[in-house]
Amino acid sequence: MRVRIALAEKGVKFEYKEQSMRNKSALLLEMNPVHKKIPVLIHNGKPICVSLFIVQYIDEMWKQSPLLPSDPYERTRSMFWADFVDQKIYDMKRNMMWTTRGDEQEAAMKDFIDSLKKLKRALCPKSLADPHKIYSYAMKLRKIHRLSDQV
Repeated sequence: MRVRIALAEKGVKFEYKEQSMRNKSALLLEMNPVHKKIPVLIHNGKPICVSLFIVQYIDEMWKQSPLLPSDPYERTRSMFWADFVDQKIYDMKRNMMWTTRGDEQEAAMKDFIDSLKKLKRALCPKSLADPHKIYSYAMKLRKIHRLSDQV
C-alpha cells in the first residue's frame, strides 16, 4: 500500500499486479530472489525491493512533490520511524490479534500501546506544535486516505 500511495502521490503511472503469496509467480521469484516477498517495483527492467527502499527510490527518481524531508537528518529520522512501525507496530498488532489467552492479550495490548506512545512522543511534539502544521498534517492524512481508496 505504501508504494502505491507514493507512486500516486508523485503522479507516476504504474501497472499493479496482484500476487498470491501461496503461489508465487516466476516473475516475483526472479525479481526478488532473496526475500521472495512483495512489494517489488520494476523500473526500467530493474527490481527494487522492500517498501521503505522503494519509497526512497521513488522520491529520488521523481523529484516533484517530495515525500521525504530534504534535510539528511530529518529524512533518516523519518525512515527510522517508518521502519519502527514496520518492525514493531505491525508485529505487535498481529500478535495482539492472534493471541487468544486473556493475560497474553492484555500484555500484547500494553506493549502495543507503549509503542504507539513512543511513536507519538518522537513525532508529535515537533510536528504538531504549530497550528498550521496540524492543518498541513491533517490535509496530508486526508490525501493519503483518498489515495488509498483509489489504489
